[in-house]
Amino acid sequence: MSKKAPRRPSILAVIAIAAVVAIGGVLALRWVEMSADRAGGVSSGRALIGGPFALNDQTGKPVTDQDFRGRLMLVYFGYTFCPDVCPTDLQKISAVMEMLGPDADKVAPVFITVDPERDTTDQMARYLSLFNDHITGLTGTPEAIAAAAKEYRVYYQAVRDDASATDYLVDHSAFIYLMDREGAYLTHFNRGDTPDTIVAAIKQRL
Repeated sequence: MSKKAPRRPSILAVIAIAAVVAIGGVLALRWVEMSADRAGGVSSGRALIGGPFALNDQTGKPVTDQDFRGRLMLVYFGYTFCPDVCPTDLQKISAVMEMLGPDADKVAPVFITVDPERDTTDQMARYLSLFNDHITGLTGTPEAIAAAAKEYRVYYQAVRDDASATDYLVDHSAFIYLMDREGAYLTHFNRGDTPDTIVAAIKQRL
């Protein structure tokens, strides 16, 4: 029996997804900004963005948020099958790490998947080999990913033509979070921020 080829999202579905991503991105950005504002700025906004997680890295090793203590963190949620936004942002993070030079060892860039169904440890390892080798990729059970995303106020939703589709997109918010050495929120960056902007913000905290 021949296998059916995976169904690709229709043109209308792709257009709809793009619209949802644009609207969701604006709303998510406002949510993050309001969270920090309500907390009175960077120092007191710490309880609202970021928190504990227990996942596995691209080698299969169990990793928690505690493993990054003592270093600043750049935290990004995305997925390896993302067609454009995620690779662009990971290239940006890679550029940041290169620009930091010797200070790169004081920063931990962390890529957490929002597609645990397809992003196995092996898949994460293959994908991240294309980027800066400082980046730690994290995956886990759907429940563990959902818990981590909730801590960081990250929205994500798989968009499928049908429930059994294996070729699908994931709508998700896309921010790069800068966390302090204790894992507390400092600030975030969006698509308009350049590597220079991010490096400058990091160097202020080193």
